[in-house]
Amino acid sequence: MEERAGRGSIKPYLDKLTLGVTRILEASPGVTEVTFVEKEPAERHTIVSWEQKNGCVLPEDLKNFYLMMDGFHMTWSIKMDDNPMPLGSMTINSISKLTRLSTALAYTLPNAPTLADLEDTDEEGEKGNEDEPEKPHLDSRSLIFELDSCGGNGKVCLVYKNTKPVVAPDSEIWFLDRALYWHFLTKTFTAYYRLLITHLGLPQWQYAFTSYGISPQAKQWFSMYKPITVNTAQLSSEADTFVNKLDPNKVFKSKNKTPVLKKKLASQPPASQKGPTGPGSKNPSQSGSSARR
Repeated sequence: MEERAGRGSIKPYLDKLTLGVTRILEASPGVTEVTFVEKEPAERHTIVSWEQKNGCVLPEDLKNFYLMMDGFHMTWSIKMDDNPMPLGSMTINSISKLTRLSTALAYTLPNAPTLADLEDTDEEGEKGNEDEPEKPHLDSRSLIFELDSCGGNGKVCLVYKNTKPVVAPDSEIWFLDRALYWHFLTKTFTAYYRLLITHLGLPQWQYAFTSYGISPQAKQWFSMYKPITVNTAQLSSEADTFVNKLDPNKVFKSKNKTPVLKKKLASQPPASQKGPTGPGSKNPSQSGSSARR
């Protein structure tokens, strides 16, 4: 896997950070050029400035994520006629690109409608399903920030429904499709991050969480490179497998805690506790059996 590293390397916990999908992709037939772009941590004052500017507090797990690395970008390609073709893309915008969703004019004509005017406002769209939270609004009732542009297939957004300055963050992750319909994804950034990784960044994977599903073309890619979310419950219960359960308290750390993690990883048992090694060394059970003979 190609890695484009920054100054503060995250290699010691790269496997946990990507939930082990780098190994899955590299072992998949036809997959090539698995690339992870390593990014510098965001400065704490940058995050504070963002919160002051936008009048809201970042969720704690998203804040810790930015303190560890300022954004996320992982891609992979497949071989088509011996040439690489980009297919999977996993992206989380940096703090500087976590911008409020524009409600500017949808057209450049005089008195043209805004995105808020074009939003679905019928009774069904307003209430949504009984089990689904109240939908966001593109007007002043909600604060909406873009986490991922999804390659033009829609937008994954961090949504605050309470637009008043709040002490405790109250946010959710929603998907806005190209027809300006909202689809609930997760209540926390950590849960969304897991969805992003385990769906391998396949094209239009977000539409799997809509009532109309993914396109026929996307279904072909899904059938070839099935997202590992199908076995998520089983995989997360197996703590010893390389597909690790994401723990934001251990993985999404601020950069001043990173050296502690590296120190733990570097620790090894003393030489006196290590058993003999080499081609001539024997297992203790073998030595005992030899003595009895």
